[in-house]
Amino acid sequence: MNSTANTGATNAGDGPKGRMPAGAAVPTVDVDRSDPPYRAWLKEAVRKVQADANRSADTHLLRFPLPDEWGVDLYLKDESTHPTGSLKHRLARSLFLYGLCNGWVRPEAPVVEASSGSTAVSEAYFAKLVGVPFIAVMPRTTSREKCRLIEFHGGQCHFVDDSRKIYEEAAALAARSGGHYMDQFTYAERATDWRGNNNIAESIHHQLRLERHPEPAWIVATAGTGGTSATIARYVRYMQHDTRVCVADPENSCFFDGWKDRDPAASSERGSRIEGIGRPRMEPSFVTGAIDRMMKVPDAASVAAVRALEAAIGRKAGGSTGTGLWAALKIVAEMADQGRAGSVVTLICDPGDRYLDKYYSDAWLAEQGLDITPYAMAISRFLATGRWPD
Repeated sequence: MNSTANTGATNAGDGPKGRMPAGAAVPTVDVDRSDPPYRAWLKEAVRKVQADANRSADTHLLRFPLPDEWGVDLYLKDESTHPTGSLKHRLARSLFLYGLCNGWVRPEAPVVEASSGSTAVSEAYFAKLVGVPFIAVMPRTTSREKCRLIEFHGGQCHFVDDSRKIYEEAAALAARSGGHYMDQFTYAERATDWRGNNNIAESIHHQLRLERHPEPAWIVATAGTGGTSATIARYVRYMQHDTRVCVADPENSCFFDGWKDRDPAASSERGSRIEGIGRPRMEPSFVTGAIDRMMKVPDAASVAAVRALEAAIGRKAGGSTGTGLWAALKIVAEMADQGRAGSVVTLICDPGDRYLDKYYSDAWLAEQGLDITPYAMAISRFLATGRWPD
């Protein structure tokens, strides 16, 4: 997987300005958006993206086995069954529709994205679908499998050594190539229709309608851009549900501190080891006011939880799933201890086969200095007794 610095595209990027580095040379081309060939291309591109949603927007809601007598049911929304294998398929679809309808995504002009991997895989898929080049700007530590999938879908990988530099490098690369910087971290929360239209929150509530607790007490999400938690939280308020939203945050992420301290300038000096979630800065799409609760989850606990998930339902999942599952199990324990019946929902964000050399590797855990034993024991004791260890 070679680092790529340029493409041969000549069309001007005319998305939101103000995010390009000072002095960046932006190619300028006068594009006539009333031109019949362009409008014909746009109609076909939007049709293809909407057809993908029609085929694959809904995903399964799986039950995590818990004793019925606890009175609490735990579900996992399996987003790994999307065509590109992750929760980010929904986001990428929304971002492409947003970019197309705004006139930012155009024929031949590359789409550039800053990503830790899964969003880039999904955006590469949609770029190929509508026929535009795609370049992913990612930390060099991104899993090899994610890089392979980006290239499988026709995208190119451009690596940076410091994960905090992906934003400015993506913007600069878009400027140099005449492309469009998709900027998921700014536009995730506004590109998705949070009022319905089969978004993830509406799907969860629809799929629970015949369960014994059809309105979930809690939905637990994790945050990379913050777009998913914003969509869920806005939807439940708009629909006047009593559902609460909890965001689980990994180590080396500033979201928890920024939310707790109401500090939009919160930051982290290190990048998250849990790919796809946790950020070194407070992202524009992370809507703190819509979130009811946050939990800080140790990385070792996240890994222990995904391994417990495999033991419980026979499915491997990525580390971000473990972060959310750990928080969901703690909420289940609280509800059971207080005698409160209800349902809790969290997400399977992506499949574990992308991380066999990380979260399922004991050598990687040793290299990172992570001991999952006490967390694995805590989960086992809880599932056996119904009480969370002190």
